[in-house]
Amino acid sequence: MKQIPLGTTGMNVSRYCLGTMTWGSQNTESEAHDQIALALEHGVNFWDTAEMYPSNPVAAKTIGNTETIIGNWFARKGGRDKVVLATKITGEGNSFVRGGAVVSGAMLREAVEGSLKRLQTDYIDIYQLHWPNRGSYHFRRMWTYTPPATPAAEVFGDMIDVLQMAAQLIAEGKIRTIGLSNESVWGAANWLRLAVAMGLPRMATVQNEYSLLCRQFDTDWAEFAAMENMPLLAFSPLAAGLLSGKYAGGVIPDGTRRAFTPDLGGRVTPHVFEAIAAYLGIAARHGLDPNQMALAFVQSRPFPVIPIIGATSLDQLRTNIDAADLTLSAEVLAEIGTAHRNFPAPF
Repeated sequence: MKQIPLGTTGMNVSRYCLGTMTWGSQNTESEAHDQIALALEHGVNFWDTAEMYPSNPVAAKTIGNTETIIGNWFARKGGRDKVVLATKITGEGNSFVRGGAVVSGAMLREAVEGSLKRLQTDYIDIYQLHWPNRGSYHFRRMWTYTPPATPAAEVFGDMIDVLQMAAQLIAEGKIRTIGLSNESVWGAANWLRLAVAMGLPRMATVQNEYSLLCRQFDTDWAEFAAMENMPLLAFSPLAAGLLSGKYAGGVIPDGTRRAFTPDLGGRVTPHVFEAIAAYLGIAARHGLDPNQMALAFVQSRPFPVIPIIGATSLDQLRTNIDAADLTLSAEVLAEIGTAHRNFPAPF
């Protein structure tokens, strides 16, 4: 798979990132290791995880298991230097991790040390903030979103505390760079402003949701990502499997994500299946696999973006990886544009 520069980091990564959040819940360690082997065989050297994974559901008894599975691979197979590894600190409010404490400099160090131990590595390439302390409009919260009442000066103080600790961890060689997740343009702009003003590390990437069905990134964020060279690491590019069509007609196959989370985190709505049918129709008319069309669409966007591909089977992973070289025709893109106008926000 082709390697591309990752923003301003100086690192080169595969055009797709391997998602891992099913490892330890829907996938066993053996299955996860088979996915790793297949990904490496196809040149996918960029992996994303989080200290609170596996998800679907997140549970106290499984916190950290995905990182442990990855660490066991490195311990048995080696090759840590051939992988660009990203993980995340859990944000405020998840009582299963550090009692739901806010992300602070001290918590950043504690979380990094825990991840390093589980991952059985000396360093993390990209250390991300899973969501901001002040909350956000992501995860379907945009419908009732109210901006935070916290004074900006207080928010900036928290940001500086985190950036100062990140600088220490980078100097110690424990992380190489830092990134954002589930963040807003206002937040990202101020992270960068404070970093420049104080000579502290620059946030390098942002991991937000993006797919044919979830296109909040297309306006202000698209401009920001392009102008600041901050790549989007697009999670759920298949909308939690909805865009595959496997849930059409209300079917819920055994072992799928929807079997564990029936509403797929708020993505199953009265409008979503009509939108999915439109995209499945486009794929069928043009002889395209719907998953591959969805991934190729994400990759075609006019801002720096890397889709995060997750799978629960090797066949799914192969199909997703094979989309990396697919270029959608102007006709397909035009039909997608029409479908988006008809179904702009189905969940």
